[in-house]
Formats: sequence, structure tokens, C-alpha cells
Amino acid sequence: MKSIVLAGLSGGSGKSVVSVGLIAALRNRGSGVAVFKKGPDYIDAGWMSKAAGRPCYNLDPYLMSAEAIITTFQEHIHGTAYAVVEGNRGLFDGVNAQGEFSTAELAQLLELPVLLVVNCAKTTRTVAALVLGCEAFDPRLRIAGVILNQIATSRHESIIRQSLEMYTDVPTLGVMPRLKQDIFPMRHLGVTPHQEYAASGEAVERLAALAETHFDLDAIISRMRGTVPLPPKKSSATQPRVTIGVLRDAAFQFYYQENLEALAKAGAELVTIDALCSPSLPPDLDGLYIGGGFPETSARQLADNASFRASVREGVDAGLPVYAECGGLIFLGRSIILQGEEYPLAGVFPVTFALSSKPQAHGYSTCVVEKANSFYPVGTRIKGHEFRYSLVRQWEGNPEDLVVQMERGTGFFAGRDGLVKNNALALYTHVMASGTPQWVHGFIAAAQGYHAGRRQPAPPA
Repeated sequence: MKSIVLAGLSGGSGKSVVSVGLIAALRNRGSGVAVFKKGPDYIDAGWMSKAAGRPCYNLDPYLMSAEAIITTFQEHIHGTAYAVVEGNRGLFDGVNAQGEFSTAELAQLLELPVLLVVNCAKTTRTVAALVLGCEAFDPRLRIAGVILNQIATSRHESIIRQSLEMYTDVPTLGVMPRLKQDIFPMRHLGVTPHQEYAASGEAVERLAALAETHFDLDAIISRMRGTVPLPPKKSSATQPRVTIGVLRDAAFQFYYQENLEALAKAGAELVTIDALCSPSLPPDLDGLYIGGGFPETSARQLADNASFRASVREGVDAGLPVYAECGGLIFLGRSIILQGEEYPLAGVFPVTFALSSKPQAHGYSTCVVEKANSFYPVGTRIKGHEFRYSLVRQWEGNPEDLVVQMERGTGFFAGRDGLVKNNALALYTHVMASGTPQWVHGFIAAAQGYHAGRRQPAPPA
């Protein structure tokens, strides 16, 4: 099978548009496409999954070991003809001046060539200087070709192509014309997740048509690296021993595929729940997982579904293990204020949230568990990430009761994170199971403990 990494010169270069178009065009050839997103990302990964018709997996050098990255890549390319890895930010951008954890570093680890996407708006010959700089910056990296994005006219394209041919050895493998309107719908927090966009299928089809028309697909394929997958591992999944509910709907959609699969492999039967429509939690749950998302865009529906909110609150009061991240944390709060109107939420924690116009936390985080909870042993060091516009408007609690101390990142309040009530734990920090295996073990153990206790015969009256 053939593999390649798509990268840009910066965030906003158009690599997501190019990657979704390329993935969909390759899939239209009747071949399976394995897709991967570099970094802590849910929305781009969701669009890539939509284009490929199969799950997208994240490869994050900060959150995962090199061995885990290679294993994840190898395990999920079986049965496909192509693999596309989309980078993040600029090609050489990492967490420091040395470029640690960059897309370039990931490409070198996987020994894959790079297809470079360049935003050509309001520039021509300078594109050649930028590409030449990327070539020279790290000679170990193989740049297979360039896709020219935001091409306005045929003359615009011609000058850039000639400049690249004159000054570099990097071929132009396609263009993405300047479009009158964004194919990906935008809103206050950036790209709208495909789950919330009714015309997502049509958007993917349009990008596929643009790629088929404007990309030299055969040339791109010829410059991909041939990769021989490792023999597939025998399934180690166990028979389901516990049942864990997962809120998945327009409000809660940020889940790493690895996290869900890790729970299933560890013995959980996962039950999908729509918090907007379901009247209550299903009976006989042994645990509940509430991921991130945009509860603020569905605040009215969440508020109107009072019976469901009550069932979640009653579950926590009864000791149901609940793990909530970011949007899930918000849902467990008392309310959220949006444009002057207050919407009631599950009411597990005495917190009122609001929404800012600017990010309140953005980037990788590291924290240490300092207090008892149902999911992590005290002393556990967790690598994760945060991305939120929400802020704590009012909280009737004490910072010393938060179970996690932030070493890097913002957390919930005063450099701490992790609200606890009974067997519920809610954090702003997102984790990835492939980088934090303690999360899986803790979740399953908490669910098993609740399962066993709930099924003990009632004591005699």
C-alpha cells in the first residue's frame, strides 16, 4: 500500500481541504484509504473519516511514544491501498525552537514523503523561495511535491509553476482553485464538525470532484512510499463484562477512536446515547463517558430535555462512574449563560459557565493526580490537551478539592483540574488512551466495581 503525509507552511494553508479531497478521490477509485490526523484534533479527523468512510486515528508525538505511533499506524492500514496522514500547523512547527513533535518529525518517524500544501493567495514567485527553504531546512525530509492552494487564474498558476521548476526540484502535483465560498462551513470556533452539517456528504463529493479535476492523482500515487503492513494481530478483545454509555450526538462528538476501541478491547460494551433526544439514561449502565463537543450550540435542546438531565444527576448520586471531558464537564455543571440567557444543565456540580470570544485554553497539557478519585491512582502523571472558549462564571467550590495539579496548561481553576462527586470525575483536560493507558484500566475497574456492587442482593429488611 502507498502512504504519504500532507503538510502546510502554516495553519490555515488549506491542507484539510486538500486532504479531504484527495482521500475522497482515492476512495472513488474503489480502493480503501486509511486516514490519520497528526496532533490533538477532532474536527479535521471527523471530516477525514467522512471522506474515507472509515475511522480516522490520531498520531500525536507529544501524547504518544514513538512505538505507539508506529503500532497505531501499522495496525490500521490493513486492507487498504493508500494511507494519508494530515499534519497540523506548519511543517516544522513543534513545541519549541528545535521543532519537537512537529509534522516533519512525524513524517521522519514513519519514513513517509511529504506532500506540501502552499497557500498562494497574493503571491507568485515567493512560493518557490518558501518551498526551496523547506527543502533545505531539513535534507532528511523528502518533499514529494506541492499542491498550490488558492489559485486565482491560469496566469497565477503558470507563474508559480514556472518558478518552482526554475528554482526547486519539487514538482507541482495539483492546484486547488480559489473558491467563492468555503466548502467547510465556518462558525465562531472555526470549522463546523461534519456531524452538525447536513450537507457534509455533498461537501466531500465536491472536494473529490475538485481533486479529480485539478490534481495529478497518478503522479501523487507514484510519489507515495510503498509500505508493507505488519501481520495483523490476533484480536485480544474480551467478552463484554461491563456496559458503558457514550453520549454521541450533535452536542458531544469529540472522541478519539482509540479511546472507544481501547474500552471495547478491555471488556466494555459501548452503548451510544443521544443526550438531545433520549428521555433518560439506559438502565443497567455500569459507566458513562461524556466526551467533548459543543454543548453551547445545543444548549436549548439540552435544557429542554429535563428528564435526561435528571437521569444523569440521579446516576451520579447513585454512584455511577462518569468520566467527562471539557464539553462533558460543562454538561455536568449547573448552567451555561449564552447571550444573556441561562440554560440549565445536569446540575451535578455547582458551576455556571459562560462563553468567551477568545480561547481560554489552547494546547498540550500535563498534570499530576494528587487526590483520590475513581479513575486514576494518586501520583499518576497525565499528558493531555485543552481547547476551549468556555469560562467559569461562578463556582461554589474550593480549589483544594480539585484532584489534579496542572504542570502545563490551564485546567479548571487556579492551576488545578478535576471535579469529583461520588464516582464522577470531570476535567477540562482531554486524554488519548494510546498515551495514557491508565485511563482505560481505571475506567474499566470503576465500571466493574459498580457492576458488582449494584448486583449484590439487597440486605434483608
